[in-house]
Amino acid sequence: MRLIAFTLFAMVITYGSASAADRPTVVVSDEARRVHSAGFVFDGHNDLPWEVRQRAGGSFDKADLAAGVPRFHTDIPRLRVGNVGAQFWAAYVPAETSKENRAFTMTLEQIAIIHAMVKRYPDVFEFAKTAADVVRIQKSGKIASLIGVEGGHSIENSLDKLRRLRELGVGYMTLTHSDTLAWADSATDEAKHGGLTEFGEEVVREMNRLGMLVDLSHVSPDTMRDALRVTKAPIIFSHSSARAVADHPRNVPDDILKLTAKNGGVVMVNFYSGFIHPESAKRRAKMFDVSRELHRKFPDEKDFQAARKRWIADNPIESGDIYDVADHIEHLIKVAGIDHVGLGSDFDGIDKAPKQLEDVSKYPVITQVLLTRGHSAAQIHQLMSGNVLRVMRRAEEVARELAKE
Repeated sequence: MRLIAFTLFAMVITYGSASAADRPTVVVSDEARRVHSAGFVFDGHNDLPWEVRQRAGGSFDKADLAAGVPRFHTDIPRLRVGNVGAQFWAAYVPAETSKENRAFTMTLEQIAIIHAMVKRYPDVFEFAKTAADVVRIQKSGKIASLIGVEGGHSIENSLDKLRRLRELGVGYMTLTHSDTLAWADSATDEAKHGGLTEFGEEVVREMNRLGMLVDLSHVSPDTMRDALRVTKAPIIFSHSSARAVADHPRNVPDDILKLTAKNGGVVMVNFYSGFIHPESAKRRAKMFDVSRELHRKFPDEKDFQAARKRWIADNPIESGDIYDVADHIEHLIKVAGIDHVGLGSDFDGIDKAPKQLEDVSKYPVITQVLLTRGHSAAQIHQLMSGNVLRVMRRAEEVARELAKE
């Protein structure tokens, strides 16, 4: 999966100018390592907790992150190599669980796995609820750990359950996952509401009041527009890329990028090959429809996972590479501005990653490519962590302002 060696760091690679066959392997220079280590990575979305549940029975004895877990994208040694200083860990449960009234309970179980991880490795991880916590924890040498709930199905149409999640330390909630809800349209399902319903708007307002970040990854463009209209705080896309570069419904259209800039929010670039590589995005455009159909055919989770693996094997995609991810970053900067771009890898939630971004140790490669393309160290640090910290601080301010009303 490696390309030919590359040492010509003085070469400036113009956005979109090289074909895949011409793209050389990126070698990280000493300068890039210095720049990378002078800041830190604050990643918006990592699905390690679900992998631990599915592939290790929720046990950190079976998946000892300190010893290294090569079958995952994420473990402690590789987090250190990648200089990850803060991470939103996803408390994900499948959208289908809402049909069985299990979504909230299973979400609590996923949050418990995240808590167990932090407790198991107290010298590595520490919980953060605020931007100040993140800065303090990262400076102490630990990885600031935050929780993001991936999908509004987890609250089962209840603001009380939303409040309970916040009490348990949840820092953001993605308004939908793969399926349209009773109150919000998903990007990858039939639209039923033209965006948010009145209750959906109330969810956004309550998240503002609670200081939770409103995450618009996975939602339809109309839901994006409604949420951006209603929210008083900056929003995030915790793991989404640019639709103009790769036409997949999970990516963000240019008009929404401009609205996000006005809102003060941040789009955190997803690394999934099926979202970032243009041809692969076409092949994966209906992937969530396929998953729904497979769930109907195979209601047992193990049978579904086996069927899904067969479908993936029968419908291969190209992995793409670091340059594809950089192209999305460049487009977001061009349309929304450098203040509104971040990283949200989706590691351990994806079945294929780009070449040279295969796991959490590879973030320095992004720094190298951005330096080569002419970005300053300050801009890179802004993208790696500064923008999402700014969004968090503003969301905290909005919550304090609303508390006075």
